[in-house]
Amino acid sequence: MRAVGAEPPRLSPPPGRSAAEPGPAPPLPRRPRGARAAAAPGDGGAEETRGAARPLSRAAAGRGGGGGGGAVAAAAAPCGPGAGGRAGVGAGGGAPCCPPRGPGRRGAEQQLAPPPPPSMKVCRRKALALCLGYALLLLLAALNLLEYKWRREPRRCGEPPAAPRHRPPPPPPPAPSVGSRGPQGARRQLVYVFTTWRSGSSFFGELFNQNPEVFFLYEPVWHVWQKLYPGDAVSLQGAARDMLSSLYRCDLSVFQLYSTAGAGKNLTTLGIFGAATNKVICSSPLCPAYRKEVVGMVDDRVCKKCPPQRLSRFQEECHKYRTLVIKGVRVFDLAILAPLMRDPTLDLKVIHLVRDPRAVASSRIKSRHGLIRESLQVVRSRDPRIHRMPFLDAGHKLGGKKEGGGGSDYHALGAMEVICSSMAKTLQTALHPPDWLQGNYMAVRYEDLVVEPIKTLRQVYGFVNLAVSPEMEKFTLNMTSGPGYSSKPFVVSARNATQALSAWRTALSYQQIKQVEEYCHQPMALLGYERVGSPEEVKDLSRTLLRKPRL
Repeated sequence: MRAVGAEPPRLSPPPGRSAAEPGPAPPLPRRPRGARAAAAPGDGGAEETRGAARPLSRAAAGRGGGGGGGAVAAAAAPCGPGAGGRAGVGAGGGAPCCPPRGPGRRGAEQQLAPPPPPSMKVCRRKALALCLGYALLLLLAALNLLEYKWRREPRRCGEPPAAPRHRPPPPPPPAPSVGSRGPQGARRQLVYVFTTWRSGSSFFGELFNQNPEVFFLYEPVWHVWQKLYPGDAVSLQGAARDMLSSLYRCDLSVFQLYSTAGAGKNLTTLGIFGAATNKVICSSPLCPAYRKEVVGMVDDRVCKKCPPQRLSRFQEECHKYRTLVIKGVRVFDLAILAPLMRDPTLDLKVIHLVRDPRAVASSRIKSRHGLIRESLQVVRSRDPRIHRMPFLDAGHKLGGKKEGGGGSDYHALGAMEVICSSMAKTLQTALHPPDWLQGNYMAVRYEDLVVEPIKTLRQVYGFVNLAVSPEMEKFTLNMTSGPGYSSKPFVVSARNATQALSAWRTALSYQQIKQVEEYCHQPMALLGYERVGSPEEVKDLSRTLLRKPRL
């Protein structure tokens, strides 16, 4: 046995290989199962050495048997200075004290090297799986919709559709709203007087305002035009229809929405346009000045002294009447009212009051200062591609007094282009009425009313299911055969029929007449108003220009 510390014998290289050329490493001896490095007896560091010697490699493991193996192990893993004393290695043998080795090179590389990034192939697989998942979800949703539709409408291929299954009868239509019911739940008759400015509408409206059974509203859409000024006439049609829809249900709070005086919720009956001549507002129980059952004109000066009432009180009175009539001049197209006339909860009828456009133009010029604001709103509605400039001939001057002109005449006659265009469109609709208009439209010429007042009154009342009383006949007759013709353009008064029909023939110049006829020739032909051919024909008052209308 070789002494501890002796140099291990050198092995000679095998034949054919030089000493400098490295040879293959000798095989490592196997460590006996359960063998551990033994410490010297009595050494206090045995446990420490044992713990540090656990991860020894196969090359450093001690061999308890042959001395040659132990010498090789001691030479391969020498201890540091002073290690022999701690380990207690002597001539008596035992496992040499060697420092613990870490894991092998391959294990160290695996622990120190970062994990390799996922390859492009893996990313593609993940993206493909995600796309397939979304596609599957979409397919399932589509199949679900198809199954739902198939269950609702089952069909078999190659067979005719099966007869519909027996279903219970549909529920009855919803009952009309409270606003469309009159006293004792009776069906309320709704009427809209469809006309334009200076067509005799104020006088025609009195036929309903004076009736004790009628709740009458005079020009409520005026509030819309004032609140939304300077909007043009066409753009305000939708707001006008919405307001009428509320009023026909006796929802008078809509007046607060379009209050121009800033009253808002504090708006009273005296703040409503036309309140000074409204028979309901000026009569009991809202005002002690008059009685609704007594037929007769009211004095606006007296009505203005009536105590203001809340709109809720006025609304309560609305529900008491079986017939509700609204007169308006600011709805230009009859088709605007189609949604209201189709509404099953509203029983709405339209009375179209018309008048000779030349008489309308004459009256507008007479009251041009009072209508200048409305005329501007109407003129803005003209189509710039088709409108024509009034007074194109060189002999007419806008500022001349001879032709009764001035800038106000320009706007008054310029508005006639829009008015007559809308009138022609409405008359064409009446000639070929749609289902919602059949049986709900009636045209009345103002000239027929002043010539045959009683006959016209009975026709109008029959159309809206009102009874004609002797008091109403007397009132109508007095209004059309009175001795005077009011010089105030917005005051209803008695007038002579002949004077009312022929006033425009002496008030307008021949050039103005021809200009109106150019604008309004289509509605004039449908309504039976004959055109003139010369100034002499205009002045011949013995010749009537009325013909039978085509309506």
